[in-house]
Amino acid sequence: MVMDLLDPTVIQGSPDAATRQEILERVIDAMNREFPGTLLRSPDEAERLHVEARIAGLVASAFRAASLPPSVSEQAQLSQEIARRVMGLGFLDLLLPPGRTDLSEITIYSSGLIQVMKKGNVRWEDAGLEVEPAEVWRVLNLVLGPQSRAVNEATPSVNAKLPATRHNPGGGRVKVLHPVIAPGKGYPSVNIRLFEQKPVRPDWLLERKLMNGNMMLFLGDSMQSGQRILISGATRTGKTTLLSALCNFLPEGWRIVKIEDPEEIWIDRKTVQTIEARPATVGSEVPSYTLADGVDDAMRMSPDYLIVGEVRDGYAGMALLRALMTGHAGACTLHADSPREALGRLSTLLGSEKGVSPHDAARMIASSVDLLVQIRIVDEVRRVTSIVRLEKQLQDGEAVFTPLWLYDEGSPADQPRWSLLEGKVDPL
Repeated sequence: MVMDLLDPTVIQGSPDAATRQEILERVIDAMNREFPGTLLRSPDEAERLHVEARIAGLVASAFRAASLPPSVSEQAQLSQEIARRVMGLGFLDLLLPPGRTDLSEITIYSSGLIQVMKKGNVRWEDAGLEVEPAEVWRVLNLVLGPQSRAVNEATPSVNAKLPATRHNPGGGRVKVLHPVIAPGKGYPSVNIRLFEQKPVRPDWLLERKLMNGNMMLFLGDSMQSGQRILISGATRTGKTTLLSALCNFLPEGWRIVKIEDPEEIWIDRKTVQTIEARPATVGSEVPSYTLADGVDDAMRMSPDYLIVGEVRDGYAGMALLRALMTGHAGACTLHADSPREALGRLSTLLGSEKGVSPHDAARMIASSVDLLVQIRIVDEVRRVTSIVRLEKQLQDGEAVFTPLWLYDEGSPADQPRWSLLEGKVDPL
C-alpha cells in the first residue's frame, strides 16, 4: 500500500534533509518492487511517462502519510530526482543531454568537487552540484557494471565508455581512479569526455576562428585528393574535432574505415565502417584488441581512406605507417606541441616499443605523411598555428618541413591572422 511507504510515527514535521532522504529511499524501493529492472533501465517514451507519473503519485502520498506540509515544488523536485535515479544516471543526468547540451567535459575530484567545461571553452568552471560519495559510487557502478568493469584497490585505474543514448547519441569516454591512488574524501576521481552528438561541420570551426576559410579549403582539397594527414596538438586542443570536420570533405561513396580507442568521430556517411579497440577483460582469458590490431585488419578491408584515432604507442604508430607506406590514404591525430615535436615523439614511440632507429623512423615518417596540421590553445582560444608539408627526402638524417600556413602570434585575439608561405624555410 502507498500509505505504508512512510510510518507517520517515524517522520513528522517539515521536510528537512533526513525526511527527504527517507522519502527518496522508500519510493525508490517501491519502484524497484513494482517495475521490472529491464523496463527501468531502458524505458521507451510511454513507459518513462508512466513511471514518472507513478513516482509523482507515490511522493505525494508519502508527504501526506508523514503529515508533511504540501509543497508542489518540493514534491516535483524530489520526483525528478527519483526518476533520474531509477531510470537514469542520477545527478549525472543533470549534466548530460537533454539536461545540458553545452558541455564537452565533466570532472569529479576526489574531494567531491564537480566541474564542467563548456563547448568551445578551454577552462573548467564549477557545476554547482553537491553529491554524496555513495551517490557518485552508485552512478559509477551503473556505468561500469554493464561493461564488466569495476574500479577497486586491485584495479584502481579504469577506462570505460559512457554509452550512447537517444538524447546523447555521441556517448563519451570515462576515466576513473580509485581513492587508493587518488586520495581525498572518499570520492573516486572521474573524468568524462563527451563526444559530439552530431557530425562536426567545417563552418562550426570557421565561426570559432580556428583557421581561415582558405586554409579550410586547402585542407578540404587535400582530403579529397587522398593526402595523408597528421593532426598534432596538446590535450583539449581539439584534434579529434578538427579531424571530424575534415572528414566532411571526403568524396561521397568512398569506403571509410575508422579505427579508434574509444570511438569518438562521427562521420555522416553510410559507407563508414568503425573498428573499436577494447582492453582485455579482467579475470578472463579474453585478450585485448588494440588500435594496431584494428589498423592491420583495416588494411584487408579495401578502404578508400583510413581514419585513425590518437596514436599513443609505437605498435599503433608502426601499424599506421605501414598502412600509409603501402599506398593507403588516411589521417590520424597525435599528442604534440609542434610539428617537430610530433615527429620526434612518433620516432621515440617507434624506437622504444618497436626498436626502430631514429634515422629509419624519420625516413618512414617522411615517406608516410604528406601534411602535418598543428593546433594549439592561444590566448584561451583554439587555433591552427601551422600547416606544413613534409618533404620526402631527409636532410642530414632529419625530416624537412615546408611551411604552408603560419599563424601570426601577434595578431589580436578577436582578429586572428594567418600567412600563406611558399619558401622552404624550416622554423618549426
